Amino acid sequence: MSEVSAMSRKLIQTAAEALSKQVQHFSKSEIGCLMREYKVLLGEQAVPGRAASGLDRGKFRSVLHNVFGMTDDMIMDGVFRTFDKDNDSFVSMNEWIEGLSVVLRGTLEEKIKYCFHVYDLNGDNYISREEMFHMLKNSLTRQPVEEDPDEGIRDLVEITLKKMDHDHDGRLSFADFEKAVREENLLLEAFGTCLPDSTSIEAFEQHVFQEQVEIS
Repeated sequence: MSEVSAMSRKLIQTAAEALSKQVQHFSKSEIGCLMREYKVLLGEQAVPGRAASGLDRGKFRSVLHNVFGMTDDMIMDGVFRTFDKDNDSFVSMNEWIEGLSVVLRGTLEEKIKYCFHVYDLNGDNYISREEMFHMLKNSLTRQPVEEDPDEGIRDLVEITLKKMDHDHDGRLSFADFEKAVREENLLLEAFGTCLPDSTSIEAFEQHVFQEQVEIS
């Protein structure tokens, strides 16, 4: 058992070394901790002798919900799509660590790119009126209301476009979104919460990175 764990620790160290060259914001030992956490989250879902492809949509969404307190289905799907860079319907270990480096410690520029991709539901590099409407409706109409809320949400979409659509083409390009967020940082999550709050981040980092102290 100890030989296996020593070997597995060696493999993690080697992989962490390689990954630390391409991922910003985490030290090599932090990457090692994130790799171990990923293996725990992955569980024993692999057939013996065959590696699991990664975290599937359901497992990834339960992490977003249980660890980072996200509740909006549409936004969680967007986060999954943004982490899953190679579009194979699984979040691999590298994708997990690269994604976390942005959501936990990314620069404003990195977070603007990340949020834009989450909100661009159909991947055409624009956030359209329809996409805004669906996201806002999804996040604002959790509680049942007497009157039809659609009209109020359409008004909100128009107000948002007026504020953020700098080239006035009726949709948000990345340049529109970036300019608006740089002018007013609160607009970063204009269409739904897709970044964990500071309390969740602190709890997650404490839980994952305390292993460094125990292991070293």
